[in-house]
Amino acid sequence: MKRVKMIVAYDGTNYCGWQIQNNGLTIEEVLNKTLTELLKEKITVTGASRTDSGVHAEGNVAVFDTENRMPADKICFALNQRLPDDIRILQSEEVAPDYHPRKQNCVKTYEYKIMNRKIEIPTLRLYTHFCYYPLDVDKMREAGAYLVGEHDFKSFCTARGQAEETVRTIYSLDIEKTGDLITIRIKGSGFLYNMVRIIAGTLMKVGMGVYPPSHVEEIIDARDRNAAGPKAAAKGLTLVSLDYEKELEKEIRGENKEWSYTLSQEEIVSQKKAWLTIHRCRKEDFDRLLIRVVHQAVRNGAEKVYVKDEEGPGRILLGKSYGFYIFRQEDGEEEWMVTEK
Repeated sequence: MKRVKMIVAYDGTNYCGWQIQNNGLTIEEVLNKTLTELLKEKITVTGASRTDSGVHAEGNVAVFDTENRMPADKICFALNQRLPDDIRILQSEEVAPDYHPRKQNCVKTYEYKIMNRKIEIPTLRLYTHFCYYPLDVDKMREAGAYLVGEHDFKSFCTARGQAEETVRTIYSLDIEKTGDLITIRIKGSGFLYNMVRIIAGTLMKVGMGVYPPSHVEEIIDARDRNAAGPKAAAKGLTLVSLDYEKELEKEIRGENKEWSYTLSQEEIVSQKKAWLTIHRCRKEDFDRLLIRVVHQAVRNGAEKVYVKDEEGPGRILLGKSYGFYIFRQEDGEEEWMVTEK
């Protein structure tokens, strides 16, 4: 048995998204069926990003297990001969048996394209959102700057996804205009359900003059989907790439006006330990931050996470359940609370 990783590109126009559904054909369904026929065994793929109906991809990632002896790097060529013209495997390779595309640290890059002119160009209609109202790109850039960093993006998530943790990190958000084509390019640690499309819809409202750029900060603070702009059309969105972390970051810092913390991961590889210092955090966000960052350290390999709250003792309660974690005091570490995996 071997595990094969694939880089998958597709035109999402004729598909009801990535994940198998009852209401129409999906990318996952086509891959499962075609791989099963090719390798003569039941194949089920696991995708990294479950793109929505009509969304495109240049670099989605998927894995599957097989007992077939065909070399992993040759599977892409054999599979592409059987796939429809709007789906292609750009690369295939063997990976470790426990590799999972959704359980790895990575940077996801999306692009949202807007055709901003009086009359739509038919040849671009399937891959861009058409907007006839003139957009002020400079104001859109100013608004986009408020989104960069670690924030609670609950305002930019549709109701279907709001049960999960809504804090995400956006590393960069760039907006370029070439002729009549505006491209919003956004890189992040991960994205909530419909998050990029809601960001695009909100930035277009800024470009139209409906919101001033500074209003985006108010939308973030509201933590309410009704505060943000509309969800932009799916056809303008493309998942460009998923770039996986090759080496664990020694330090992660998260900072905004609600919280500031440092997670030291230097000892994870050698001693299975991580050290979290919470410099400040408002009361309403404290437990969520504690659970979220401790879980990140554990997922990265820590078996013990030491935590210090610099705003004072008493907020971390010994014996209390914080998600999967319970804290205790360890001898010789008076300032630090420790939780074990």
